[in-house]
Amino acid sequence: MLRLQKFLAESGIASRRASEELITARRVSVNGAVATLGMSVDPETDEVLLDGKPVKQAEKIITIMLYKPKGVVSTSDDPQGRKTVQDYVKDIPARLYNIGRLDINSEGLLLMTNDGELAHRMTHPKFSVEKTYYAICDGKLLPSEIALLVNGVSLEDGMTAPAKVMHVRPTKTGDTSFLITIHEGKNRQIRRMLEAVGHRTLRLKRERFGPLSIGDMKPGETRRLTDDELTTLRRALGL
Repeated sequence: MLRLQKFLAESGIASRRASEELITARRVSVNGAVATLGMSVDPETDEVLLDGKPVKQAEKIITIMLYKPKGVVSTSDDPQGRKTVQDYVKDIPARLYNIGRLDINSEGLLLMTNDGELAHRMTHPKFSVEKTYYAICDGKLLPSEIALLVNGVSLEDGMTAPAKVMHVRPTKTGDTSFLITIHEGKNRQIRRMLEAVGHRTLRLKRERFGPLSIGDMKPGETRRLTDDELTTLRRALGL
């Protein structure tokens, strides 16, 4: 049970104080009777009306971190019957949508939420949210090629913005591992950037998205963001 004014406030009608004024003004009814200040309601069973129109309980905001495995598609459903990211959150009592995408051959941190404003700010170019990936490409990544990645590469849909490339190391197989940070969202961007400088991407794992890190999560694992993570994320986005 919730106090009526709290229910109205959490439903986005008005602040709690303004909701009390609506009740006092006899504009709110519960189960057909004019509401009184201080009464409680059950959001699941009671019918609450404001000026004769139903008041619906706001959906609880949920944000999930998923380690998307390789081979899983970042869509709600797939005509080919492949596993989708929705399969990992089907037990969550809310309809969640992924913030951005990782292509089927990429893995790592993917956020899923029903917070539309958060999703908008995480993906809009205006907010320049950084994404860091661990990558392995075939062969040796030369200093001149690294410079191209850092300064911007010409793709068919335009030049890429400057990127950060760090911790470049040879692998035991003669290939190259490194971290790369971008803040754009072009389709398959890092793979196409590497193709543009003559390399094929062998592995691509998103390690960070804004201030969030995948840490020691394993493929297929999910968890809700902690209160501290949500606070840090929302502050970084100006929310």
